[in-house]
Formats: sequence, C-alpha cells, structure tokens
Amino acid sequence: MSEQDPSVSPQHGAPSPEAVARTVARHPRPLGGDTQRSAGASKLELTSLVINNRETEAHHLRIQRKPEWLRARVPGGEGYERLRKIIDEHRLHTVCQEASCPNMGECWGRGTATIMILGDTCTRACGFCNVKTGKPPVYDLDEPRRVAESLKLMGLKHVVITSVNRDELPDGGAAIWAETVHRVHEACPDMSVEILVGDFQGDEKAIQVVCDARPEIISHNMETVRRMHPAVRPQAKYERSLAVLAQFHASGLVTKTGIMAGIGEHDDEVLELLDDVRAASNADIMTIGQYLQPTRNHLPIDRWVHPDQFAMYRREALARGFRVCESGPLVRSSYHADEQAAMLSAESRETHDAMARLLRKN
Repeated sequence: MSEQDPSVSPQHGAPSPEAVARTVARHPRPLGGDTQRSAGASKLELTSLVINNRETEAHHLRIQRKPEWLRARVPGGEGYERLRKIIDEHRLHTVCQEASCPNMGECWGRGTATIMILGDTCTRACGFCNVKTGKPPVYDLDEPRRVAESLKLMGLKHVVITSVNRDELPDGGAAIWAETVHRVHEACPDMSVEILVGDFQGDEKAIQVVCDARPEIISHNMETVRRMHPAVRPQAKYERSLAVLAQFHASGLVTKTGIMAGIGEHDDEVLELLDDVRAASNADIMTIGQYLQPTRNHLPIDRWVHPDQFAMYRREALARGFRVCESGPLVRSSYHADEQAAMLSAESRETHDAMARLLRKN
C-alpha cells in the first residue's frame, strides 16, 4: 500500500491546511472580478454541489468596487440612438461595443465612435482585451465601401478606425486598411481620419502600405511597460512596437500611442516608457488610462490609479516633448480623439493638403 500523500487530509480526501496555505501563497488575491458590471457578495452558492467539499464556510471571490472617480455615463439619448442605427444598418463593428468601452455612452451621445474593420475576431489573445479570439472568417472585401458610406451619413469632423489583428493574412490586412482610408477621404473630404493599427508582425512593407494611404493621425498602442509585455501582450514585442512607431514618424505622419495603468506596472516604468517612445519615434500624442478587467478570465486589476497620478503622467509626457497627452482614469485610445485632432489640425491639414498637391502633379 502506498504511503499517504501529506497534502491530502485523511478525512474525505480533502486538501490539508498545508496544501491550502501553499495555494494561497501562490495566489495572494482573487484571480478575477467583473469590475465593470457589479459589486458585492456572490449571488449564487454552489458549495453543496461540489463533490467531497469540506464542511467549512465557502470562499467567495470578491468583486472589487470601483472608486468614485470611475463613473461613466449610461448609454442613451438621441445622438446615441442615431449613431447605433447607422452602425447596425451598415453591418459595422465598433471597438466601443466589442471591447466594452466605459465611454461609449458619452462618445456615441456626441456623435463619435471608433469603427472596427477586418471583422470582429482577433487572431491574438491579449490578457487585457475583450475582443473575441479565434479563427476569423474570410474578410469582407466590401467593407471599405460600407465604412465610407456610413461615415458620410454620420457627418463627423474626425473619425477613428481600428481593427482586430489578422495575423493569418499575408499582409496582415494592410491592403484593406489602405483602401478604407482612401475611400473615407474620397467620401468625406472634410473629415480627418485617425487609424489605430496593430504591429503587422513587424512587416515593414505592410506597414508602409498603410502609411502611404496618408491618414491624418496614425496610432499603434504600446499598451504596457516593457516588463509586463509577456503577460499583457504575449504575441507582441516591446521593441517591435517602438519600431512601428518609428516608421510612422519617418513617413511624416502625426504619430500616436497609448498605455494602460493599473495592470502591474510601476510609476518609474511608465516614465521609462515615455522616454523610450520619444527616443524611438518622437511621437506626438500619448494616451494613458486606467485598466479595467473585462471578465474574470482576464488579467486582474493591480491598483486603482488616482487622478492626481494621471495628472503627473500628463505633466511628465508634455515635459518630454509630446504635443498632446490625454491622461485620466477613463481615457482610452480614441477618447476625445476629435479634440486631440483639433490641437494638431493645422499641421495635419497642411500635411494632407501638401500630399494632395503632390498626387495631382503626378
């Protein structure tokens, strides 16, 4: 007969106190918490349905309560309903919906949205993102036309377009990206176009195809500091993202990036990232916002960053040469993007007009 396993209690085969202590040491706090939807005690008790459960009080995963400064507007209103109708009629995806953005009510209410192209299924599985992951369907070749037509109906001054990663495509979706930008410029000549793209796995030719479409602002998010990349962005690389931003800037485009705070980074690492971005690319715009855990299956929130700390990040970014920095608990990549564009509109429009003159000569 084999010797008794010391990690198992002889009574009902339950884990011993020593085994429980080792587990708690490895996981000192709950691994989840649906921070965007509810707070309080668990609503469902399954203890009696667990085989060989110990006759002790059940452990509940507590859901962290958001601080007072993290309160977003509830979706609704005339502007919100009008925008939703246009998006639904043209069968478009928005990152606002797919990523459960807390600012959707405010942004849609004032008539702005972030359109998501290349479908709604991403080939990557980042630890923070709520966009679904899997094998995408065949991409929609008619999508650029529908996007341009819907944006013409919206009558916006500025639009943000983003996409899922499509690593299975030879060009990562660069051709669809370029066609979308061209069609929007043709359909909406008075609208400035901002695009938020992936890293195209570092493919410089694919990146250049997108740059050559000449969006007014081009963005690629660093998302987090160097140390946190393996956990937060396992299929991306810190240095590769810096190289993408450098190529944007070398192409003469207004360059933007953004990160999350509260996902495990330290303040000195945030400042180091600001230095790295400026040294690599001289990026113009930086956004910094609070990480919010979408579901229990995503990375846990490490800390709630106080608004005063976000104000410090903004001061430090501007001191390092960023022309615009949006930094606050509810800031996201496209939050107030129309206002950011207005701060750079003269330079952006000058670049756009100069390119148009060159194209006419050719």
